Amino acid sequence: MTGHTGDVSQVHDIEILALNPTVNKHATFKPTIVSKKDKENWARLDHCKKGCELKNDFEDVKPTTLTERGALFESARCLKCADAPCQKGCPTQLDIKSFISSISTKNYYGAAKTIFSDNPLGLTCGMVCPVSSLCQYGCNLAATEEGPINIGGLQQFATEVFKKMNIPQIRDPSLTPLNQLPESYKAKIALIGCGPTSISCATFLGRLGYTDVTIFEKEQYLGGLSSSEIPNYRLNYEVVEFEIKLMKDLGVKVEYGKRLGENGFTVESLQKQGYEAIYLGIGMPEPKIDPVFNELTSEQGFFSSKEFLPKVSKASKAGMCGCKSQLPQLNGRVIVLGAGDTAFDCATSAFRCGASRVTVCFRRGFSDMRAVPEEVDIAKDERCEFLPYVLPKQVIKRDGKVVAMEFYKTEKGDDGNYSVDEDQFFRVKCDYIISAFGSQIGSVAESCSPLQFNKWGTADIDPMTMTSKHAEWLFCGGDLVGNGTTVEAVNDGKTASWNIHKYLQSLHGIPIPDGPPQLPNFFTPIDLVDISVEMCGMKFPNPFGLASATPATSAAMIRRSFEQGWGFAVTKTFSLDKDLVTNVSPRIVRGTTSGHHFGPGQGAFLNIELISEKTCHYWCKAIGELKRDFPDRIVIASIMCGFNKEDWTQLAKMAEASGADGIELNLSCPHGMGEKGMGLACGQDTELVFHICQWVRAATKLPFFAKLTPNVTEIKEIAKAAHDGGADGVTAINTVSGLMGLKGDSNAWPAIGDEKRTTYGGVSGNATRPIALRAVSSIRKSLPDYPIMATGGADSADATIQFLHCGASVVQICSSVQNQDFTVVQDYITGLKTYLYMQSREDLLKWDGQSPPNEIINKNPKLKGLPKFGKYLLERNRIDTEEKQTIDLQKVKNPLVPSPNPTHPIPSLKDQINRAIPRIGRHDDLKRDQQVVALIDEDKCINCGKCYMTCNDSGYQAIKFDGKTHIPLVTDLCTGCDLCLSVCPVPDCITMVPRETIYVPDRGLTVQN
Repeated sequence: MTGHTGDVSQVHDIEILALNPTVNKHATFKPTIVSKKDKENWARLDHCKKGCELKNDFEDVKPTTLTERGALFESARCLKCADAPCQKGCPTQLDIKSFISSISTKNYYGAAKTIFSDNPLGLTCGMVCPVSSLCQYGCNLAATEEGPINIGGLQQFATEVFKKMNIPQIRDPSLTPLNQLPESYKAKIALIGCGPTSISCATFLGRLGYTDVTIFEKEQYLGGLSSSEIPNYRLNYEVVEFEIKLMKDLGVKVEYGKRLGENGFTVESLQKQGYEAIYLGIGMPEPKIDPVFNELTSEQGFFSSKEFLPKVSKASKAGMCGCKSQLPQLNGRVIVLGAGDTAFDCATSAFRCGASRVTVCFRRGFSDMRAVPEEVDIAKDERCEFLPYVLPKQVIKRDGKVVAMEFYKTEKGDDGNYSVDEDQFFRVKCDYIISAFGSQIGSVAESCSPLQFNKWGTADIDPMTMTSKHAEWLFCGGDLVGNGTTVEAVNDGKTASWNIHKYLQSLHGIPIPDGPPQLPNFFTPIDLVDISVEMCGMKFPNPFGLASATPATSAAMIRRSFEQGWGFAVTKTFSLDKDLVTNVSPRIVRGTTSGHHFGPGQGAFLNIELISEKTCHYWCKAIGELKRDFPDRIVIASIMCGFNKEDWTQLAKMAEASGADGIELNLSCPHGMGEKGMGLACGQDTELVFHICQWVRAATKLPFFAKLTPNVTEIKEIAKAAHDGGADGVTAINTVSGLMGLKGDSNAWPAIGDEKRTTYGGVSGNATRPIALRAVSSIRKSLPDYPIMATGGADSADATIQFLHCGASVVQICSSVQNQDFTVVQDYITGLKTYLYMQSREDLLKWDGQSPPNEIINKNPKLKGLPKFGKYLLERNRIDTEEKQTIDLQKVKNPLVPSPNPTHPIPSLKDQINRAIPRIGRHDDLKRDQQVVALIDEDKCINCGKCYMTCNDSGYQAIKFDGKTHIPLVTDLCTGCDLCLSVCPVPDCITMVPRETIYVPDRGLTVQN
């Protein structure tokens, strides 16, 4: 055993503690010249790759892209507002607050389902949408210091996780099966151009049930401008391919090499072939070229954006085409003309093609640029230069090559218009010019007949229906009608799909009723999973119900909850008229257990609300009405009396006569009612619980549950008393008695009346979940087959599963609704269905819930010991830039594979109940010979030192912290306590791995025999 000399309290680990925080006894002293130099050693900002360092580097550079950690943090900020302005700013009307709410509960499938229901290109749009001028533009958090939510990044994250799940799309199973639809659904439909707008339109037509939908694409690859003109570092081809696969899952066909105007292929030729409806989604295929550039070619150094960007994409987007093209070599100075999004894509792409200097030149001023801030910021960070208020005058050539560009100066008048000052001009040296002055329909217009174009060069259509004004069977969308963003094009296709549907059905004499369009949502096999469960003879459509609390204050509220999908409800507790109560106010306050957190997402609430103020007659009438209108839902009557046999008998009989499916005995309200000899006053005594349950058993044949209080020494003893008294089951747990906090003036909150008096209230929410899980599992181990309804911090499907594994059959929910609204039940439902489905797929069993496993990355040994800051980050960039020069850009990293079929039967909800119980037991049963130690992933580490500090001051001084690199290193002193992992801010940066040596505890002093 270890021995010590001298004082045992002496500090020995001086070296390992060198960087541990200590209290400053004096002001810190450091000359400015030293601190200026020192700060560069630690700089993380402004150290992204720039300029020529970017050559051949097409990795994602979007600042909006999020890891799981970032997505969970950002989604927790969202307020999930009523009548959310963000949704109003989205052209496809995404239910943004709902998908963000699902992300915050780690229900990524639920988020993706919400997104794809309204936007079949949800992943593409998450990556490229100009959110600052759309959904984010109206975010209510923009009015606060922390700013708007990163909506695009959250959308990208959720849909990327779903992409990794590799689950096919199916039609809504509640719709009429394809083989039972009328002939009108077999109508031939053609879509020209396989870009975002056509993919969207075809997807919705497939969801509606149309079985002969064909897209004609001119290229040998799909995706339109998403593939050819948006660079890989903003949108890779895997994403396009994935969304097209989802479309094809619905039976949509694609034909390649069908270019309008070639080989007699026109809009009218398709109509002659029997296509009853045609959708044009071809974009604007030809560039607008200033006469200054007439007859210039790429060999001379001139490109249009329509020529340059497809060349870049074909060479850098793995899987897009098998042409093995090379990147354009732009070695030298590049001028990009234009100030739209396309111009900035050209500018940042130019650096990746070898440009040493890129200058973006445009006619307007900075404040009038058309490009969205997201694009401009990337260009600025990568050191593009900007030249506003200029207009091309002439190109200077030497030996047939571009060498310079002359510009006129422009000026903005008081009327907002720009004019050219021909007396002011100057010359800028350059080796290449890229023109991004927009696009036009060009020569292909004739092949679009009978479509006509307006004075702005866009299709002449009805923008409410996307129908051509000159042919009722012809529809258009996207760039062709002047809607240039991807998400607007997607919405055009969505809008057109419904109107194509109406048109085709009218041809066959089937009118579509007036009213809101009913486009089907996104569905997968996950949505077919059965989550019903039976308990005590009651069949619950799903295990999610309203607890006997504020969400069940009135019958009308329960009715609204059923309309949103809740499986059951427990009424607010009611009593006989002689025990009616009147509440005080205020009475419900936010918790303090999660720090100073304001808004939704509260980890706890405290309430001093009493039982229902409504009469038992109201509730008995309400229960009958609810069962009449919702016969498939379970309604449980919650009742409370004092320790009086006649009262319990009378109230139980009334509840049974009302038509309730079951009864819950409230023996646990921790405040107010106990003073009246009710609630907690009964529920803390095993004898009283036993007798009350006996009385109710004798009074009714309905299944009934004793709701238990956690404010006892051992809850399983109370559960045994209920069991022995004849209760069919128990509800665990009611709220925990507590005092939430005091203000600086010693007043509590809530404080009632002029005297500011308070009382102990009931703590609820996530803060009580560990207590509730302990209670449920303890009861289950004591009473193996006894039905349990769980309540207490079940804020998500993820938490619900924990309760099921501990022995509960259904869960009651309150705080989650208080934090949001009744619609949260859909998040619970999709989350639970996803969990069950994933257990049927061998490839998904390694996931942690809906979190994908860490990707196995071959780490570059050259980067070892180089953290991501200061001179070390610059060195990492240098090494990465060097290796990027030989990388194969066209090598597909994650090839698209067919969606696997389930390899195991999908388990039932009943299969989940009690799964964890065999592994919960006594401390003496835990193995001492199977120890673990911490392992830190240097590449994921952000060098914060939290592990080092907590190990020093709360652990075993087993982590070294390098003073120069701030890289932590776990030493042999590690005892595997897990504290470092618990405080680490980066998921999976620290893992616990098996200890390779025998663990010998440090006993401090030699053990005396």
